[in-house]
Amino acid sequence: MKELVVISGKGGTGKTSVVASFAALAQSAVMADCDVDAADLHLILKPDTFSSNNFSGGSTAQILPEGCTGCGKCLELCRFDAINVNNGVYRVDPIACEGCGICSHFCPEKAIEFGPTINGQWFLSETRHGAMAHAKLGIAQENSGKLVTLVRAQAKKLAQEREHELIIIDGSPGIGCPVIASITGADLVLAVTEPTMSGRHDLQRVVDLAKHFGVTLIVCINKWDLNEDMTRLIEQDANQQGVTVAGRIRYDRAVTEAQISGLALVEYASSGAAQDMKLLWENIADLLR
Repeated sequence: MKELVVISGKGGTGKTSVVASFAALAQSAVMADCDVDAADLHLILKPDTFSSNNFSGGSTAQILPEGCTGCGKCLELCRFDAINVNNGVYRVDPIACEGCGICSHFCPEKAIEFGPTINGQWFLSETRHGAMAHAKLGIAQENSGKLVTLVRAQAKKLAQEREHELIIIDGSPGIGCPVIASITGADLVLAVTEPTMSGRHDLQRVVDLAKHFGVTLIVCINKWDLNEDMTRLIEQDANQQGVTVAGRIRYDRAVTEAQISGLALVEYASSGAAQDMKLLWENIADLLR
């Protein structure tokens, strides 16, 4: 079983559009949307959810009013300013609480519960191109890396059950915890970038990250024809670092039109950027084989 992860150094480079087209072209693959902070692959693939589950990646303290004597020990010990006092009543701010458990451990009256908190939801769904594992992290919630790991595990389980040999993962932008959780142990990572100064800079950070974790990285330059000089610089950078440039995708209004229609680009059009996408997929399929 192979895992292909599509990431980007920044948001808005076209990463999800690429994944949606790959889903249409692969024919027999399981999809996973690991961009849990801002998941949007479902907007194109329109999944029909058959399993919905809560995700708990941590714990939150809660003061029990009937047991609290107002001694102030929790207020004294909390390093995150998560304890509020109003008219002598002590409460925990669930947003500020980091889940360390110190207040609960040292409360002399044992009046602080420390239990699991719901950080988001994860789903298993059917799409017109196959099964999909995806998730949604709650507002201001943490533990995105744990949720990404869970989504990847569920996608692998689906692939095993359905005897599929490929998992296509829509990873997060940047180089933080959810990206690390997305690419660790993957067979191939595709970084989608744009021909801009920021695109060039952010791609370098992604290259460094991939090298640090020992994963094979290849590059695709989206909207390459908007700045041909920068495209050449990015390709030179890649060649100097031994990174394969797997393809270029031209600027094409059909990409936006396909998104408005709720379709992958290769479902909406057959020429222009859609042809570039098909060529990119053929190159990646060869590398995976």
